[in-house]
Amino acid sequence: MIIVNDLRPGQTLEHENNIYVVIDISHNKTAMRQMIVKTKVKNLRTGSIVELTFTGGDKVEPAHIDKKQMQYLYSDEEFVFFMDNETYDQIQIEKSKIAWELKFLKEQDIVTISMFESEILGLILPDKVALQIVECEPAVKGDTATSASKNAKLETGLEIKVPLFINEGEIVLVTTADGKYSSRA
Repeated sequence: MIIVNDLRPGQTLEHENNIYVVIDISHNKTAMRQMIVKTKVKNLRTGSIVELTFTGGDKVEPAHIDKKQMQYLYSDEEFVFFMDNETYDQIQIEKSKIAWELKFLKEQDIVTISMFESEILGLILPDKVALQIVECEPAVKGDTATSASKNAKLETGLEIKVPLFINEGEIVLVTTADGKYSSRA
């Protein structure tokens, strides 16, 4: 058990049959009352961010999240298939559960899968991924009156805005948090 006064950002906990990771925490202590501990947490099953309030001294159950490196094999209409490179065990995850992450994955990529007691919570992506541009608008000389960017389609199907000097066939770094162009690879 963890005393809520000792919670820190990044810690995982189990509360009311949900698994949370602490994003932010604040303590409020007044002279006449017990300490109130407000935590901003992310539900690891649904992805929603909520605020939980505890009384100082309350205890919560820690949640041990396992992380496993796996290789992205292929996907079909409903599922995405991954393989453990050590044991060769295969798992499948519903496409709807990892729709955002799929925009940054290519077949044969190695990804980190987070699990809680054999329940698959999702994928952990790196901050940036390198992807090749397969389709790109031509740059028009002198066309910088509005914004100096153009549309580009990546090998995973993701469409992003890139600077005018980027051409088809180039490899670019894309930020996985917001899906935006970062730099050339």
